[in-house]
Amino acid sequence: MKDLREWIAAVEAEGDLKRITTEVDWELELGHVATLNERQLGPALLFENVKGYNVPVLASTCSTPKRMAITCGRPSHYSLCEVARDWKAVHEQSKRVDPVVVEGVPSIYEVLEGDDINLWEIPVPRMYPQDGGRYFGLATCFVTVDPETGWTNLGTYRAQVLDEKTLGCNIWIGTKHGKHHIDKYLKAGKTKMPIAIYCGCDIFHFVVGSARVPEQQDEYGVIGAMMGEPVEVFKSDLTGLKLPAHAEYVLEGELELDQANWRPEGPLGEYVGYYGASGAGTPKPTMTVQRMYRRRDPIFVVTTVGRPIGDTHIINTITLTAALWADLETMKVPGIKSVYVPPEAAGRFWAIVSAKIAFPAHAQRILEAVSCSPTGHFGIKGVIVVDDDIPADDMAGVWWSLACRYNPAADTQMINKMRPTPFDPSLQIGHKTFGSKILIDATIPIEWEKKPIPVVLDETTTKQVIDRWQQYGFDKPYPTLGGTLPR
Repeated sequence: MKDLREWIAAVEAEGDLKRITTEVDWELELGHVATLNERQLGPALLFENVKGYNVPVLASTCSTPKRMAITCGRPSHYSLCEVARDWKAVHEQSKRVDPVVVEGVPSIYEVLEGDDINLWEIPVPRMYPQDGGRYFGLATCFVTVDPETGWTNLGTYRAQVLDEKTLGCNIWIGTKHGKHHIDKYLKAGKTKMPIAIYCGCDIFHFVVGSARVPEQQDEYGVIGAMMGEPVEVFKSDLTGLKLPAHAEYVLEGELELDQANWRPEGPLGEYVGYYGASGAGTPKPTMTVQRMYRRRDPIFVVTTVGRPIGDTHIINTITLTAALWADLETMKVPGIKSVYVPPEAAGRFWAIVSAKIAFPAHAQRILEAVSCSPTGHFGIKGVIVVDDDIPADDMAGVWWSLACRYNPAADTQMINKMRPTPFDPSLQIGHKTFGSKILIDATIPIEWEKKPIPVVLDETTTKQVIDRWQQYGFDKPYPTLGGTLPR
């Protein structure tokens, strides 16, 4: 899929898109409709009649496993774990597919500059009553470039509309690649940095902008690898940035790096279901929009953020699951069958690993590997290892393992002074430098001579039943992870 229209068509063909023609107010109402819809695992929503605007707004894009599978170019019946398994291979450097540069500005765009730019003409909603304003930058990608190497990064950060031509940008966190670029511009004595923010394209752009992609690797290449074709971009004559050829909106300009010129931004209801610790009106870097590329019949895309489960949590699940799984393979940890970072845990804070336990303390090795991995050392505060008869995304099986295979006194470890995400609301405001991590071994010890005898299904009969699943009248094939049969 190259653009948002193809994504909408694919989702609508699955009967998973609802067009809302009733007038809906951008002030709170639209966000509340989307949030309540997502809590019921409802369809994607296309608001075609937003009060005061003639531009539709798309919401609830990736808020179910089915739509995430479609977004990632996979069969709609794939589980999140199955999608992440496929994405895991993309973390290999050899899997990148470089973007293709097209000549000139694509004809789908109107180009606006100077007084013709007015951000208030975009139907940006205000989602929740305590939000500090309206956020263009949520379901978007920021485009920045490394001034030393030319590496282009796509990142998903927040950007509050401050006035007709200015956005307040919250990318001032040291772990973000956008912040790495900022640091290099500051080191070079620059007070402004070229930047662009785009909305639309295939929704997979939004997913990848949120992903854990290694430094110096271009997210355009990740998109191309996962979707099986290169992303088409054009090179701007204003900033020199590579911009997408099939977006709905592209905002281009400069980011103000001099803190003396920053403006208050926030707060925003974050993906953890709470407001960030920075509070209301914290000064943040501002982006001055110098040029807008607008599709001639644009659609704006939003995400609700807020309490799980919504778009951001499903996206976190896919991106962190794939990254952690790839980490464990790179670390040559044996026996890994599946990995899962549940969306119910904000797609961030807990990780589950299913493994074929082959030797004493094997589960311990896995727990330690997750804790020391590039993905698992930051933000993940709970790790559970289960036996390979329980897929990592089988939450009923995980709970059963915790109930029947886990001895808290013997099978639990606590690690202090781990690195937390500053958005973790369980840590006291002003004291978020260190967090802790719990490691849980919910496997049956391989060294036991006598082990509990499990109740298992007959493999031949199970396969026959699964093969005939839709013949019994079920709408979809029985879900399995990589062909693994339930036991």
